[in-house]
Amino acid sequence: MKLGPRLIRNNRTSSSYQFKSSSAAAAMAEEISSPSTVTTTTTKKSSKWPSLLRWIPTSTDHIIAAEKRLLSLIKTPYTQENVNIGSGPPGSKVRWFRSTSNESRFINTVTFDSKEDSPTLVMVHGYGASQGFFFRNFDFLAKHFKVIAIDQLGWGGSSRPDFTCKSTEETEAWFIDSLEEWRKSKNLSNFILLGHSFGGYVAAKYALKHPEHVKHLVLVGSAGFSQESEQSERLTRFRATWKGAIINHLWESNFTPQKIIRGLGPWGPDLVRKYTTARFGSYSTGDVLTEDESKLLTDYVYHTLAAKASGELCLKYIFSFGAFARSPLLQSASEWKVPTSFIYGFDDWMSYQGAQEARKNMNVPCDIIRVPQGGHFVFIDNPSGFHSAVLYACRRFISSDPDNYQFPEGLTSA
Repeated sequence: MKLGPRLIRNNRTSSSYQFKSSSAAAAMAEEISSPSTVTTTTTKKSSKWPSLLRWIPTSTDHIIAAEKRLLSLIKTPYTQENVNIGSGPPGSKVRWFRSTSNESRFINTVTFDSKEDSPTLVMVHGYGASQGFFFRNFDFLAKHFKVIAIDQLGWGGSSRPDFTCKSTEETEAWFIDSLEEWRKSKNLSNFILLGHSFGGYVAAKYALKHPEHVKHLVLVGSAGFSQESEQSERLTRFRATWKGAIINHLWESNFTPQKIIRGLGPWGPDLVRKYTTARFGSYSTGDVLTEDESKLLTDYVYHTLAAKASGELCLKYIFSFGAFARSPLLQSASEWKVPTSFIYGFDDWMSYQGAQEARKNMNVPCDIIRVPQGGHFVFIDNPSGFHSAVLYACRRFISSDPDNYQFPEGLTSA
């Protein structure tokens, strides 16, 4: 069974399609290997070679089709659109930073049906991920918010310009400015901004530059709250070994995990399957994926990782080896203007202690919530705990009596 999109708007700003809920997730899981495309008004180059004959069996059409199959698990109707963000930041002499092309770029966006007057929640994914990673959360959150999830520029189904940034400042601008152009195209303001991991770093940097548009910041396992000077003795010793020296060299050479997947060609999907099975299965601390969820997520993850390198190349400019921020958010804590909630899984490798240090210098309301049975992907590991944390974080916007809103049982306030 295949779901067909219904065109609801087509103009110079974006191309948009609406999808209704389906109970055919199992059938879709079995169709993963079948060719499937989604038609948009965006002009994209496609290979003349059949998918089975390509060394890297993916394309933008494959990404959108895989996204559609994964989101078939969602019961809430949604609209998918490519939001036009132009060819570069206004006033800039470069087109999304030194690209030779003046073509317009697009941000892949999904918006879920919601109750009228629901507060807007914009969700931003992390490094090596895309908006579909929130598939276990959309149905619940859409009951309380107008949920909008995006693929950042250079990720997922969004445009993938050549990444030619040469500094931390330029790289941050790549993501912050593209998010701001997306906001303008969507005519949004006064929204809640949620970011996970690297997406939390981008969300925080965006809120520092454009606080007038964000009424609350929710940072989930956020990167950027540690700095290289905080390196543990163990990591320092490892970097001094020959193995550490090689890995550090690869890091500084911008050798990303995605390059391994592309290098494996037709064997790449099997590596991704082993990763998702282990990470969200045998090594999961919370709710393991069902067979259908695992198949659909694996398919989606492969296509988003194996596609053209773009946003992923930000890695060495944003973080040093060990994921230490080159421009730590700790240094900007006193400049915070937006009330903030931090959410961490108990087993998150990102330490909540960095958020505690930042809070000491913040002059805005700030709470830190820890969720049991969850790691770095707490929203996948323990969806119900994550949902309770988000509702508590946003209680001022969803409750008529936020001052008496009870802290969720089972969660921990740090």
